[in-house]
Amino acid sequence: MQRRTIFRNKFLPYVLLAPQLAITIAFFFWPAGQAVYQSLLIEDPFGLYREFVWFENFQIVLSNPLYLEAVRVTVIFSTAVTFLAMAPALLLAVMADQVIRGASGYRTMIVWPYAIAPAVAAVLWLFIFHPSIGQIGQGLRALGIPWDYRIDGDQALGLVIFVSAWKQVSYNFLFFLAGLQSIPKTIVEAATVDGASPMVRFWRGIFPLLSPTTFFLLVVNIIYTFFDTFGVIHAITQGGPGRATTTLMYRLYRDGWINLDLGGSSAQSVLLMSAVILLTVVQFRFIERRVHY
Repeated sequence: MQRRTIFRNKFLPYVLLAPQLAITIAFFFWPAGQAVYQSLLIEDPFGLYREFVWFENFQIVLSNPLYLEAVRVTVIFSTAVTFLAMAPALLLAVMADQVIRGASGYRTMIVWPYAIAPAVAAVLWLFIFHPSIGQIGQGLRALGIPWDYRIDGDQALGLVIFVSAWKQVSYNFLFFLAGLQSIPKTIVEAATVDGASPMVRFWRGIFPLLSPTTFFLLVVNIIYTFFDTFGVIHAITQGGPGRATTTLMYRLYRDGWINLDLGGSSAQSVLLMSAVILLTVVQFRFIERRVHY
């Protein structure tokens, strides 16, 4: 028999929900509504002139080749970061799940990078890969590799992808490890008795049971690449060289904060929000079908 909580005071549930609803409205729905409203306006940076133009800002943004280039960079960046953040995390989680000496210390050290702010992590790796003062940067140049992310767009994009993925590995590791530890050991033991190799045991027995965790992390990591990697890009390359590392989020910042194009940047924020929502819906609509709970 399931017990239900009954509130004798009809207003008590609303009072308990009021703080969370107020925070959600003030910090989520209100800014989103303001962005949608401003995307329909053309206004000067000082607020002295304002004109309602409907969807003209969206038309200008979508016809701008620089914005389409930012879309291409974002697709490459988000795909690479998501894969490089999840694959090593799964490998490390499998290793940490084994009964080895010092496993607790091993797990603790892997989790530490997640406590570092993205901008701080970017500065740390900046000193390591800097072509003049960084040990790895100097080593690559000593080997005859013309390493200089400040002038080479591919190297700059590769560096911000690496740093962004490194920052997220710890987060993915925690969830993969929790998922592995929740799998009954009897399944692995039964596969071992049947003569399955370790690789077959993992891909046929263990990995399918991790599908809920993998699906959750896929959604979270894609959202992370769109928004939380801004600090890494700003600290290392500031969107350069040229526009090699200018993602949609960084272009929105540059147009809105530096160029003071309030209507255009608001339109970009609405498009970015819509893209993330659509991507999440597609994942839940099609990819979740392969998830076994």
